[in-house]
Amino acid sequence: MRVAIAGAGAVGRSIAQELLENGHEILLIDKSPKAIKVESVPRAEWLLADACEIASLDDAALERCQVVVASTGDDKANLVVSLLAKTEYGVPRVVARINHPKNEWLFNESWGVDVAVSTPRLLSALVEEAVSVGDLVRLMTFRQGEANLVELTLPEDAPLGGERVGSVDWPRDTALVAILREGRVLVPTPDDTLEPGDELMFVATQDVEDELAELLSPR
Repeated sequence: MRVAIAGAGAVGRSIAQELLENGHEILLIDKSPKAIKVESVPRAEWLLADACEIASLDDAALERCQVVVASTGDDKANLVVSLLAKTEYGVPRVVARINHPKNEWLFNESWGVDVAVSTPRLLSALVEEAVSVGDLVRLMTFRQGEANLVELTLPEDAPLGGERVGSVDWPRDTALVAILREGRVLVPTPDDTLEPGDELMFVATQDVEDELAELLSPR
């Protein structure tokens, strides 16, 4: 998969390194000469250009990319890159970084954003996840709020402790996608049981989150 990353700062380079390790083809774009540090990610392609300009994106052959990541430290630039990638080049998947929570409402389909990642929200969610047992924690929002990745650590007195996954009447628009147990990641099957201490990862719509939390937690 070919991925273009707009913004070659610490965040962009880190994303590039991870994706390269997973076998993807990476192009890093930045308009600042100081950001062009080829030696830091030598296996990536590099382009010194302004990703907010059509001519630069033509040079980048953005139409060949399956994913564009707008990861600059400027929300305005990330929105422009996302919009151009989606509307001018038909990129199938656009992921955008949100730097300031007050701008979160802008990062939606109208600006070409498929997945918006809010750094402040993600950090706060990870803090909650680290200390919360029995509380539903929203980790990430997909597709402008239509679905969320949520997590709950099953407490000792959970009403579903010992229940089979397939026997639970889960709320509508809810999918249990993973169970984290004793350092292992389990792909749940109907015959797997839910055990106290399990970290349960769900994709669910926002309107059923309260129902899901009530089902899983004794509170």
